[in-house]
Formats: sequence, structure tokens, C-alpha cells
Amino acid sequence: MEHMDSVKIQPIEAKEVRAALEQAATQTEMNLPVYDGHCQNHSSVNGVYPVCENTQWTCGFWPGEIWLSYELTGEEKFKTAALKLTDSFAERIEKKIEVDHHDMGFLYSPSCVAAYKLTGSETGKKAAILAADQLISRFQKKGSFIQAWGAMDDPSCYRYIIDCLLNLPLLYWAGEVTGKAEYADIAHQHITTCLKNSFRPDGSTYHTFYMNPDGTPSHGATCQGYRDDSFWARGQAWGVYGSILSYRYTKNPEYLDTFRKALAFYQTRLPQDLVPYWDMIFTQGSDEPRDSSSAAIVACGLLEAVRYLEGEEQKSCMELARRMVGSLVRSYTPASLSKGAGQILHGTYSKKSPYNTCTPEGVDEYTSWGDYFYMEALTRLDRDWELYW
Repeated sequence: MEHMDSVKIQPIEAKEVRAALEQAATQTEMNLPVYDGHCQNHSSVNGVYPVCENTQWTCGFWPGEIWLSYELTGEEKFKTAALKLTDSFAERIEKKIEVDHHDMGFLYSPSCVAAYKLTGSETGKKAAILAADQLISRFQKKGSFIQAWGAMDDPSCYRYIIDCLLNLPLLYWAGEVTGKAEYADIAHQHITTCLKNSFRPDGSTYHTFYMNPDGTPSHGATCQGYRDDSFWARGQAWGVYGSILSYRYTKNPEYLDTFRKALAFYQTRLPQDLVPYWDMIFTQGSDEPRDSSSAAIVACGLLEAVRYLEGEEQKSCMELARRMVGSLVRSYTPASLSKGAGQILHGTYSKKSPYNTCTPEGVDEYTSWGDYFYMEALTRLDRDWELYW
């Protein structure tokens, strides 16, 4: 499973992990007064995150960084800041502010589920359950999938995206804390549809998959990637991490097999430093931008998988994760800390191509999820961590 160029990157060691994690917490602390009670924009602009209201699909990652910093340090300033945001997220879901889409897991797992797990916050628990209710309200019985965006009765919006695999853990969690089987049942139906359609035979993935109104599959496409038949890096990363997260909750061997196939394909498209280009149709020597966030996401997936794998496969996944994180720490972190900055450079949110419909934003910038998953990967390497997902 090892990519031939990966031997050029040395695995990160424990002291290096701890130093990088402490630096990430210091950057988070430096940013607390900048975003007090507010959120970070999805990506930075010229290396600084604009302040935004709690309306974007990415707003959950900033409180996730704060919670990880609190776990590392035990400092009350982090807990206070994160709980203030928990109240904001509770208001958002109660008032249905910009929640008519599928990204409830991205929003509520690293913010409110984390708040409940770490502090017993009833506000966080209630908000996260309401978010799970909002997520299952987007379930299309014909086709058995959670619709990504758009009006539920509009045939042109009858589609889901690979990203939704990271929203499913919110449903598994909600089922566990409420005792209601409906949440996990819908998660199972969605991932079954996703595995049938979104993963190509070679293990690569479509960003978007369209369904016909009668529930039959139509076609795969992209909004985020270079073109419909290419390999959008972040989508491939969601496939790797999302499949193993569902395995965590269900122990369905099909999900573990999907993880293996998605990871194997991902490895075939990596440049020498193990950080992919924004679309994996581009490889070593390209002048296209990288997407460091994808490497951080895949590292988290690998570190989740080592909990269930054995022998050489387990060893291989751990080694690969340590190399990926080592590359990020050594080559993708800023030379110095500054207010409004992020954790890892060279992320890509949305890049225009001749074949997609993207609005170009956050190209070669910090990305909020890249920062969060970078800290999560470091945390996983530092200790046995109870995840927020």
C-alpha cells in the first residue's frame, strides 16, 4: 500500500507532535480575541481569516480547534470561548439560520457534540440533536439518500455529495444518546447509496452524484473538482475518512473495504511530499495549487483505521499517517504566528476550472477545516483521543 515516493518523508516523532500541537494551541489562543463569539471565514484572504457570522457550513471547525486546545491545555479561556460558541450554534439551529442543507455534522460535531462530551453541556447536546433532526429532514426516500442542497421537491436538486459521509457520525451519535433507531437507519441507507454510486471501480470518487426523481441513479459529476471524470482531492479524502468513521459505528466490513480502496487510489496520485494537488488529476511537477487540508483529513482517517486493523496493515497505516503529518508540520506550517492566521498553509477551498462551476475562493490559503483536521491528526498522534465525530 505504500507509495513509492513516501520513503522520502520521515515519520513524525512524539516530541515533534507535541511541539506542533502546542504551537497550534498557541495560534488558537492568539485568535480568541479576534473572533470573540464569532466565527472564521471558510478560508483566509491573504493569509488572514476574515471574521464572519455563524452562517457558513464551515463554522464548526473554529470551535473544534478551541476544544482541541482546551483538551491539550486544560485552560479555562478555551472552555469559556467554546461554550460561548455553543450558545451561538444552539441559537442557529433553533432559529433555523442557514441550515437548509446537509452540513449539520460539519457544523455540530466539532462544536456541540464536543461540548457535550467534554463538559456535559446540555445546550450542546440539545443543539446537536436538533441538528441531527434537521439532517434527516433532507432524506429522500426515493433513492435513499440525504439531499445536499436545494428544494426537496426540485428534481434539478436531486443529488448528494461525497462530503456527506462526514455528516453521518452526527446521526450515529444522535441514535446512541436518544435511543432512536431512525437516525442510524437513515445513515445506513445513505452510505449504502453512496457506496454504490459515488465510488468508481478503481476506488476514486465523484464529488456529486445525481439521482433521478424515481430514485434510480443518474450520473456522477463535479462542482468542486477539475472536471467530472477527475479526482477532486478533498472529495477523495472525505471518502477515506468518512468510510472508516461509519465502520467505527457499525463494524460493517463493506465500509472497511471501501476505506482500503479509496486510500489505495489516493496513494497512487500523491506527489513526493504526500500532499496532493487540489485535484488529483495533477501529479508530481504540476504548477497547480496543493490542498494541504486533504492530507490532514486522510491522516485522521488513517489514525482512526489503526484502531481496527492488525499486523502489517496497521503498521503501514500508522507509518503513512506519521509521514503525512510530518510533511505538514515541516513544510506547510507558517514560519511565525500572527493574529488571524491559521495552522497549515497551501489549502484550496474552491478553484475554477474550464469544466466546473466554482467561484474561485481560498486558493493557496488557510482553510478552516484544514486547520481543524491538522490539529485533530496531531491530537490523535499525541494520545488516545475520544473523537467528536
